[in-house]
Amino acid sequence: MNILAFLPTGGYFLSKSVDQKLSIFALGGVNEIGKNMYVLQYADDIVVIDCGSKFPDESLLGIDLIIPDITYLLENRDKVRGIIITHGHEDHIGGLPYILRQLPMTVYATRLTFGLIDVKLKEAGLLRETEQVLIHSESKVTLGSISATFFKTNHSIPDCLGVVFHTPEGTVVHTGDFKFDLTPVNEQYPDLHKMAEIGKNGVLALLSESTNAERPGFTPSERVVGMHIEEAFRQAKQKVFISTFASNVHRIQQVVDAAFVTDRKLVLLGRSMVNVVTIASELGYLNVPEGMIIEPAEVNRFESSRVALLCTGSQGEPMAALSRLARANFRHVSVHPGDTVIISATPIPGNERNVARTVDDLYRLGANVIYGSGSVTGMHVSGHASQEELKLMLSLMRPTYFIPIHGEYRMLQQHRYLAESVGVEPGHTFIINIGDVVEIRDGAARLAGKVTAGNTHVDGLGIGDVGNIVLRDRKHLSQDGILIVVTILSKTEAKIVSGPDLISRGFVYIRESESMLDEANRMVTDVVTRLQAENVNQWSTIKSHIKETLGRFLYEQTGRRPMILPVIMEI
Repeated sequence: MNILAFLPTGGYFLSKSVDQKLSIFALGGVNEIGKNMYVLQYADDIVVIDCGSKFPDESLLGIDLIIPDITYLLENRDKVRGIIITHGHEDHIGGLPYILRQLPMTVYATRLTFGLIDVKLKEAGLLRETEQVLIHSESKVTLGSISATFFKTNHSIPDCLGVVFHTPEGTVVHTGDFKFDLTPVNEQYPDLHKMAEIGKNGVLALLSESTNAERPGFTPSERVVGMHIEEAFRQAKQKVFISTFASNVHRIQQVVDAAFVTDRKLVLLGRSMVNVVTIASELGYLNVPEGMIIEPAEVNRFESSRVALLCTGSQGEPMAALSRLARANFRHVSVHPGDTVIISATPIPGNERNVARTVDDLYRLGANVIYGSGSVTGMHVSGHASQEELKLMLSLMRPTYFIPIHGEYRMLQQHRYLAESVGVEPGHTFIINIGDVVEIRDGAARLAGKVTAGNTHVDGLGIGDVGNIVLRDRKHLSQDGILIVVTILSKTEAKIVSGPDLISRGFVYIRESESMLDEANRMVTDVVTRLQAENVNQWSTIKSHIKETLGRFLYEQTGRRPMILPVIMEI
């Protein structure tokens, strides 16, 4: 029940509900990199922040994407007031098409972020039916008993916002991804004055990203990278290939600028790169000179010293443009000896091996490869705040309680140390797992149970239909293969009409294992004949005996345990 409290000057405000509490929890983005999704709930009002995805590791065979498990939101769909998107990176918007299909809700985002979201929603057939509300740093939105205002931050993509939630319990701030770049490429400066004012007015809880919590000092300005890219373009005698995140619009602008001053035409390779450049140019976030961009098929019309190629694949993704170029498997375009290849990104944890493989392949083609971050090459700086910037954000906000987010456990733990070093009281920091609920009641915070949370696997058109059992079977098949046993029985007589026929896939090569498979065939015949003689006619029982007998025999012979799939038919 809400209480209307009257002001001395007239009017009223909505005060705290009787016996209500504020709950804060993550459905993704803590103890991991990617898949960001955070939730605030007060009474019957739920607000969601971000809806990201992440890529699977090698153990998740066949899985295309991982998105948050939104079981809790589906169970409380009538309470969900909307989702606020802080910026347009995949780890913050990649899950939207899949989540909105299950749970339609109003989406709040900035102009460029909507440009990137709309491409996904259009492909998913959800664009027309999704309610969108455009926001900016001066917006205010009301979401039931929770309202939200915003402040400018900067990151490696334009139009990033931090969010200030005004709740009956107090103010909760979500920083989004940020750094303090005081010389930004797009002149979108972080709003330090507004952040300080928010802190001055009192912050109950701060949720701040932790990606670079292990890195000392300050993250260098993006502007530094532009000078190094231009110098590399000037020194290159032949074609220049440069790979970066497609969503890093600032970096793309600096590549465009370097191509312009060195009189090079620019080729875009990779679907996501083409999409982002098209959208950002149409919305005015990219300034590309007319006539600069050419098609891949036109590359050979120009001297190699007058061509630059901007491509996807900075993380070594097997099907991305740079990996295909490294394997000499890209139509119209090839890497030749003497070409320069720049990888303008740092490998995300887990992608190091793929990136190293791509670099090796490029060297084999005779390319001059420039890779590595920071002071090594100057070709990349992070878009995330390092330790001194994280401490600055904490000092500006001066929160009573602190919840580090967006990072693996060691990053969250390091962020806790930083918070305590600038005045957050020990015991007032909550390092949470996905699903853990931080409950705030009467200004006091505590851990209070869990909500359903985890990973939802996207496989082709299927969402969440590939669980642990299916993944276990895929792993089994990938390791030891499959042996299919086909047997045809007579309906009227207790005998085998045809077979057993054994089909091996990924287990053994039949021509080289004939004697073993003949013995396996005999064993299956004996099992079926014996069971029929005992009047055992249930197919499930017959299949179970075949699997048990064959499994034991094949392991003795090969040391492998193939998946055995008995197929029984009656005629």
